[in-house]
Amino acid sequence: MDVISQTGSLTTEIYSGAISLVSCNVSTFELNATHPCSEIPPFNISHDKSEEHRQYVIGLFLSCLYTIFLFPIGFIGNILILVVNISFREKMTIPDLYFINLAAADLILVADSLIEVFNLDEKYYDITILCTFMSLFLQINMYSSIFFLTWMSFDRYIALAKVMRSSMFRTKQHARLSCGLIWMASISATLVPFTAVHLQHTEEICFCFADVQEIQWLEVTLGFIIPFAIIGLCYSLIVRVLIKAHKHRSLRLRRQKALRMIFAVVLVFFICWLPENVFISVHLLQGREPAISSCNQSFRHAYPLTGHIVNLAAFSNSCLNPLIYSFLGETFRDKLRLYIEQKTNVSTLNRFCHAALKSVIPDSNEPTEVKFSSAV
Repeated sequence: MDVISQTGSLTTEIYSGAISLVSCNVSTFELNATHPCSEIPPFNISHDKSEEHRQYVIGLFLSCLYTIFLFPIGFIGNILILVVNISFREKMTIPDLYFINLAAADLILVADSLIEVFNLDEKYYDITILCTFMSLFLQINMYSSIFFLTWMSFDRYIALAKVMRSSMFRTKQHARLSCGLIWMASISATLVPFTAVHLQHTEEICFCFADVQEIQWLEVTLGFIIPFAIIGLCYSLIVRVLIKAHKHRSLRLRRQKALRMIFAVVLVFFICWLPENVFISVHLLQGREPAISSCNQSFRHAYPLTGHIVNLAAFSNSCLNPLIYSFLGETFRDKLRLYIEQKTNVSTLNRFCHAALKSVIPDSNEPTEVKFSSAV
């Protein structure tokens, strides 16, 4: 009887242990860290780690592509735009002045992108200084770029429609003043909200400027929606002007060349910055409040690969602008050729080669006998 009772109790213990193990497996997602069953690793931990590794590899691959191909173009190209245009100040036009300031803003963002390239898991957003630094430079560049593109579209409409006495309004003095005001507006649109937000969150240790929803709404509306509404209105008016100029074919072609580069820059800006603004807008529309007690406040932690991709897309805009400016800007190509000739003495080399060839192969107007004698 004792053996039977011991056997029965052992069976009961094994059965109850199996039930408790099953219950632990069923309620895995409902257990906290203090539950005894939490010591048993869930089945999906290995799957989560493999997924994180896969996302890390994809982010690293995209970062390598950006560093190898786009970053040199953006860094060297924007420097060339600044150096070449400054070297030919006397030939600088009003659109060139705007593109110089746009290149300066792009150069700042390209330099800042080196930090984001290595931010594969979005951990930099946990560091208050780096998060604030990246957010400030990103927003200043974004505001300055979109403000310059908006003003350039308005300037093109003034130049084409010849309204408000554009010959008196569109001067280099007014263009320099406009550039200064645009920079002041870009810095103010970033620093004023930044100062106000930090005064409200001075006691919080884990705080990032980019995580405040009011700042995110301001970035989407002031930095994307409103400017593109103005740009769309300007280009619709410009199209009407071009349609009215159909009788003057030469005038229409010249105006179309002037608009082609600005339209390409605006289109590339829209394509590159649209994912960033959609990503932020989706987060804002979900209405999820970050946990105050946790240091992992950034919403980018939930989607690290998506956040990394949209940031690289935004940085790519500053790298593509020099290509657009060099390929579509005939004036810049001429300046660049003259600049290279001056720095490398290509013209002197061409004259030397031409003189050497002329000594061997004289001009065709000389007699045939002279040709043969000189050739010998």
